[in-house]
Amino acid sequence: MGSPRLPGTPRLLRALNDRAALELLIARGPLTRAQLGELTGLSKVTASQLVERLEGRGLVTRVGEQAGGRGPNAQLYAVQPASAHVVGVDVGPDRVVAACADITGSVIGRVEQSTRDTDDPVGVVHNAVVQAASSAETQLASVRRVVLGTPGLVDPANGDITFAYNLPRWHRGLLAALREDLDTTVVFENDVNLAAVAEAHAGAARDVPDFVLVWAGVGVGLAIMLGGRLHHGSTGAAGEIGYLPVPGAPITRDVSRRAKPAFQQLAGADAVRAVAREHGFRAASAGDTVRAAIAAGTRGGPLLDELARRLALGVASSCVVLDPPLVVLTGEVGQAGGSALAERVQHEVAAITLVAPRVVVTELTEEPVLQGALRTALDAARDEVFGSTVA
Repeated sequence: MGSPRLPGTPRLLRALNDRAALELLIARGPLTRAQLGELTGLSKVTASQLVERLEGRGLVTRVGEQAGGRGPNAQLYAVQPASAHVVGVDVGPDRVVAACADITGSVIGRVEQSTRDTDDPVGVVHNAVVQAASSAETQLASVRRVVLGTPGLVDPANGDITFAYNLPRWHRGLLAALREDLDTTVVFENDVNLAAVAEAHAGAARDVPDFVLVWAGVGVGLAIMLGGRLHHGSTGAAGEIGYLPVPGAPITRDVSRRAKPAFQQLAGADAVRAVAREHGFRAASAGDTVRAAIAAGTRGGPLLDELARRLALGVASSCVVLDPPLVVLTGEVGQAGGSALAERVQHEVAAITLVAPRVVVTELTEEPVLQGALRTALDAARDEVFGSTVA
């Protein structure tokens, strides 16, 4: 007696083949039917049926011909860019930046606005998203997903903001208001987590499933990537290392009063500027003071040593629990410190703990939060659009 026939198997195989073909077209660019067949291992007939199916659903389009030998030229096919769009938004205390990308990942619209003169977060996001879509010459109705990066906590249970640093008007209930206003899927994500998503996709953590990203800037934060997935914790507070009780700073016992927690006092931008002044470096920002120290050569060494010692307290506390092979430094101070600071942090962490992760500087210097928001939105939109290709 043979094994029972699995119901829906041909349908499932079609779906898997369609998705594989679409991903190949995204990664490789225009391909012929024969090339798609070779790359997917499908027969010529099956590959032709696949292309016809995807073309009929408006997901691929003919974009030209490839000259061959004898016979007619082969048609080249590519993913239809306009089949769906996404918008990524980076929200800060002073400005909001929104970018619109088509389903291939090409950013085709961008807008930047000040948030200083408004107390209406729904209006701010609405205007940014609508204008980003408009600058991309597309309609809001084609935007499948909007992902917003924000400082603070996002509740994993319902996706809403529970506490947003530096954004006092952002509050619970905002997610539902934005979804109703924009009439599309809206997702909040912590900004440092989104920077880690971008780093994993196109930065220093490519092909590294387990790593942590340390954001050293105005605030200090940590993103945790395990098995290629973000770890949020039960309340969304995983990685809030500003609250680490570390030696060298008083420990606040009432976090609701917005008092600076211990590690934040020791390693945040204000502390960096203060310790820089003690070493004879003054500049308009924490990043500028670090760059000045690096430019000063050996004279700046003691300042970099002190900053590394401070940062290592937070990095070591995290790494001795998670034991990742890689730590990526980013944020204003992390970027400014470059490899000089990263190497010092690596040495210090290995000196004070049993673990010795590799510590490197970010490879993404341009808007990593926005890049992560777009990548998160694209991944979800492709699952929806490409995953619904079965007739």
